[in-house]
Amino acid sequence: MPHVRISDAARFLGVSDDTVRRWISAGSLASVTDAAGRMAIEGRDLATFAKAQAGAAPDASTSSSARNRFVGLVTAVKADAVMAQVELQCGPFRVVSLMSSEAVDELGLEPGTVAVAVIKSTNVVIETLEGAS
Repeated sequence: MPHVRISDAARFLGVSDDTVRRWISAGSLASVTDAAGRMAIEGRDLATFAKAQAGAAPDASTSSSARNRFVGLVTAVKADAVMAQVELQCGPFRVVSLMSSEAVDELGLEPGTVAVAVIKSTNVVIETLEGAS
């Protein structure tokens, strides 16, 4: 299971490192120690937490344009024999992509995986970060 560093978790959730540490201290979010001895969060636990923390999407009439790459956490994968639906929580934004089940398997996408949603026109492409753990 992937571990997510506190600073990365904060970035994905759109909060400060201190806020994530306070959530851990309060027992709202569980932490683990990674292979390097640093405090981290299990990717699946962070995905569940991010999904629970996410509010409703903002009204499109009040949103502004944004960058076309969103780093976030996979929060859900629904797959059958051919197609899959992948959900990411990228800060306050929920991004959903439809892709082949084969692509999901090749990318190793599962809840808790760090991924990048690349937005181009009406398509969303999901990438994984090199060396992310």
